[in-house]
Amino acid sequence: MDLADAAGGGADAGILDPDLKKLIHDLADASAEEGVGLAVLVDEAQDLGSGELGTLCSIAHAAAQDDWRVLLAFAGLPSVPRILAEAKLYAERFRYMQVQQLDAAAAGEALMIPAALEHARWDSDAISVVVDAAGRYPYFLQQFGQEAWNVAHGPAIELRDAELGVARGTNDLDNGFFRVRWDRATRAEQSYLRAMADDQDAGSPSSEIAARLSRKPASLGPTRASLIAKGLIYAPEHGRVAFTVPGMSAFIARQVHD
Repeated sequence: MDLADAAGGGADAGILDPDLKKLIHDLADASAEEGVGLAVLVDEAQDLGSGELGTLCSIAHAAAQDDWRVLLAFAGLPSVPRILAEAKLYAERFRYMQVQQLDAAAAGEALMIPAALEHARWDSDAISVVVDAAGRYPYFLQQFGQEAWNVAHGPAIELRDAELGVARGTNDLDNGFFRVRWDRATRAEQSYLRAMADDQDAGSPSSEIAARLSRKPASLGPTRASLIAKGLIYAPEHGRVAFTVPGMSAFIARQVHD
């Protein structure tokens, strides 16, 4: 059946904004009739175009004003709030939650609970190795935990399994997660990133980066802007930049060492 022929259909104008708005509104109404709600979850939101982001922002705005039974959630890099605000000014009023490191207890549970469900367990020293190496960052916990699981004979994941899992996981991250980001940067941008890496993941004053590169801060403006546009760094506050993903400084140090 053509959407235009269905009850409540017609989201087929070929224009993203009205079509998607009508589709989500109709789905939200149908969900309400069933006594449930609708969730629209968008991952890697920083990669969407300005038109797509603007449409989603306007839908979120309309949903809040008219009390649609729908939740829109965006996930992505720390630059997402800025990008959304550039798409629609009122996006500054959206609720933002910064998810970075887990606390030590939650990081341990993220490893122990899935293992227990499969009738396996982690030795305490193995847990410590993985949690420390991951910096309690969820994605790295997943990567190192999976690799440790893969090499373990079970039912216990022991210290040597954790150490080998971290080594294998780090290699995978270096050749995938980090490498993809590093290779997106030009040589000049890589020099900028190396200068940032001296501060590890704490963030760097723009003036200090310029001093390390023996350049005037203004001359590095285009490089800084390009790295922000590529999603490699962001500006947490005026005059300061930081990596968008943890562990990038350690990866850069490994490249310099190599």
